[in-house]
Amino acid sequence: MDYRYLGDTGLKVSELCLGAMTFGREADEATSFAMLNAFVEAGGNFIDTANVYTAGASEEITGRWLQQKTRDDFVVATKVRFPMGKGPNDIGLSRKHILKSVEDSLRRLQTDYIDLYQVHCWDPGTPLEETLSTLDGLVKSGKVRYIGASNYAGWQLQKAVDMSRVNGWEPFVCLQPLYNLLDRALEWELLPVCRNEGLGVIPWSPLRGGWLSGKYHRGMEAPVANTRIDLAQKEGWSESWDAYNNEHTWGVLDVLFAIAEETNHSPAQVALNWLLCQEGVTAPIIGARSLKHLIDNVGAAGWALDDEQVERLGEASSRTLPYPYDFITRAQGPRL
Repeated sequence: MDYRYLGDTGLKVSELCLGAMTFGREADEATSFAMLNAFVEAGGNFIDTANVYTAGASEEITGRWLQQKTRDDFVVATKVRFPMGKGPNDIGLSRKHILKSVEDSLRRLQTDYIDLYQVHCWDPGTPLEETLSTLDGLVKSGKVRYIGASNYAGWQLQKAVDMSRVNGWEPFVCLQPLYNLLDRALEWELLPVCRNEGLGVIPWSPLRGGWLSGKYHRGMEAPVANTRIDLAQKEGWSESWDAYNNEHTWGVLDVLFAIAEETNHSPAQVALNWLLCQEGVTAPIIGARSLKHLIDNVGAAGWALDDEQVERLGEASSRTLPYPYDFITRAQGPRL
């Protein structure tokens, strides 16, 4: 597995990041440890979790695994924003909630510092100055090495970048957005901001909950039982069967399966490799439910689609631009 700089920092992370959202939920501790070990054996050093994943159990499992390893060998990321209690201040990005949350995450992870501390989503109830100045203080204290954002709109990310620059605060070094062959809307605003401002991009749900894993193909009439998509359909989550059971999805999957056969790689590996080929992407976050799934996902590294294959996947997955992006694209003409 190769390593890439995280944005404009000197921090090197593996080109695939292991997401720990399944730890303590779909994957018990033994399975989680096995996946972590397999990921490291493949060259991975980048692990992403969040305090809210399985109500803290994901961080705890990751922390117990870290105790068996050399801590400085790994880049450990976690997040703050969503509720970890029932009190009025147990949610959001206030100074009070961030400072309590970081101490709780450090305890669960059994570490003295967090490599990458990310705000999990925009908080409209807290002044951005309060959030950013608090994160700056955490970096200065040594409890956090770098900071990042997740689930921001383009204007929110640009505002945060500009505010940190003006005040001399530690800036966000990366964005963790939804990005995959079926969800490319971040290319309209967020990806250009990241490229222009030097932020790394670490996409979550690169296989869209399993839609791009190889389990789904044209002609199916219902989700595979006991899968993420099956659960999403029952719970009304965004990756549900009803949301993606359409001609656009089946057209993308037709091309994905064809290129998988051409390259002798699994559809999941091709979908992940396509992301690795996109300008600005640092490391897709792979979240597996089993060791078998993880090993297949890790096989996305160490090779590359050719330009023609990248273009075919891009064309199959593209959508008509909405206003104002369509107008701007037409108005600017060919680039010189």
